[in-house]
Amino acid sequence: MAETFAPAYLQLFESGELEARAKRALAHMQRCQLCANGCHVNRLLATQGARCRTGERAVVCSSGPHFGEERPLVGRRGSGTIFFSWCSLSCIFCQNYDLSQQGEGREFSNAQLAELMLGLQQMGCHNINLVTPSHVVAQILGALAIAAGRGLRLPLVYNSGGYDSPEALSLLDGVVDIYMPDMKFADSQVARRYLKVSDYAEVNRAAVKEMHRQVGDLVLDETGLARRGLLVRHLVLPENQAGSDQILEFLALEISPRTYLNLMDQYRPCYRADEYPPLDRRPTRAEFRATVARARELGLQRLDRA
Repeated sequence: MAETFAPAYLQLFESGELEARAKRALAHMQRCQLCANGCHVNRLLATQGARCRTGERAVVCSSGPHFGEERPLVGRRGSGTIFFSWCSLSCIFCQNYDLSQQGEGREFSNAQLAELMLGLQQMGCHNINLVTPSHVVAQILGALAIAAGRGLRLPLVYNSGGYDSPEALSLLDGVVDIYMPDMKFADSQVARRYLKVSDYAEVNRAAVKEMHRQVGDLVLDETGLARRGLLVRHLVLPENQAGSDQILEFLALEISPRTYLNLMDQYRPCYRADEYPPLDRRPTRAEFRATVARARELGLQRLDRA
């Protein structure tokens, strides 16, 4: 990264606001609404009844440099990923269901999370990429306050399923440098069958709007690395089950035609997808090409893979 770059959270750290945000987030966990499920469970005492099944400590499956992410995140030395276990969604086609639905991993204190962040920086990673973070916002803020005080200077990537609450996004305003949400489905009735939540599309669109308001279009440095902004992921599904056309129109007309978009063609039936036709097959090349063509028709030219 260029020497003049400073991550957004440093200003909040220096003013004391980052630590204050961490304390407010922890208080939210007493009647939790930090993800859009709004379970209102006291997660500081128990996980029973919480959709995320996560208590006071975050569960981490793995961490390390990742070279399979979007080009502006990977660079030469990789994106510094931290994969959190459990999830606020229950996607029947999840490719990482051992993490999201079975909770593979171990608990980390905030101090240990901070150590992971600092270790990724020491390895030379270009950013800290928080994967599936929506249910552990309080733990992330607590760890970040520790890590920033110990010299963390990498941009923060919030890599979520896009089911993020206004309360969480308010706490993250001025903290996150790069938002990378999924836009999984355009229709909540369709999404309910596959994700097991009733209001995904409405929550998702509101979240993406707020993310863009906070960070704007994706800005790259002179080497092509992401510094700040919104990067959207959309997985193309068979028979347009995701409502790709509607999602693309939303991005082009209500967010920005300069939105950096990764149209993903790697869907394959995983977990319980075989029970839910037509998700029991991969999309055809023609289906994927039609989605890319529609994106270009709408003026969405910043496509990560096409």
